[in-house]
Amino acid sequence: MDHLERCDGLEAELADFSESLVGADWAAAVPTCDRWDVLKLVSHLGGIHRWCEVMVREVAQERSEVRHPKPEANAMAPWFAEGGQLLLQTLRAADPNAEMFAWGTDQHVKFWSRRQLHETAVHRFDAANALGRPFEMTAPVAADSIDEFLDNLPKGIHFAPNVGNLNGNDETIHLHATDAEGEWVIHLTNDGFRYEHGHHKSTVAVRGPISDLALLMWGRLALDHETLTTFGDDALMQHWLANSAL
Repeated sequence: MDHLERCDGLEAELADFSESLVGADWAAAVPTCDRWDVLKLVSHLGGIHRWCEVMVREVAQERSEVRHPKPEANAMAPWFAEGGQLLLQTLRAADPNAEMFAWGTDQHVKFWSRRQLHETAVHRFDAANALGRPFEMTAPVAADSIDEFLDNLPKGIHFAPNVGNLNGNDETIHLHATDAEGEWVIHLTNDGFRYEHGHHKSTVAVRGPISDLALLMWGRLALDHETLTTFGDDALMQHWLANSAL
């Protein structure tokens, strides 16, 4: 996916997220975000959207600490929708190759179209799960979500120090989508990990729908989820999941 395709994906995610909030119980607990309710989740994501919009509009060279006021529950849904549209407009108008601050590997505007697409998609799952609503990522978004997670994970060590434990002695982890094209092989080495696309006989393999593989990598589904099947060294996969949490 390129910058504008990710903007299109974000537009769809924002629409689906807003639809899921119709008639929402704002006090419902969000099991995948410890100690949050739906109001806190939407407030958090809406604040990120507005923060990111300013960062991209200003092509910021360092992280801004600006915080945006949050509304009460009765005004949260329109506030969230408005902030998402502001972000989307700014991203589409921006030069994707302009250099700017980013915490990941890609120090350009296009980092943020990708990051906000997947931030929104994963938190849409959190909301849907809390509210008992259906959820699924499209195959292109789910595949890019896995790639983005693996691309940026090494940089996550700055705020998730357990990422430093993701090394090994040439063990491999294979993710295999069962409903779309998509295979990933993660190689654990003495100095960290690398990944590639393709098929490889591995130390452990996980098969399942591509959307659920993405949710597994983001820590939203457990390894024993009914849609996922594991072959090989279960302990290695559990080690990966425990230490890759961002």
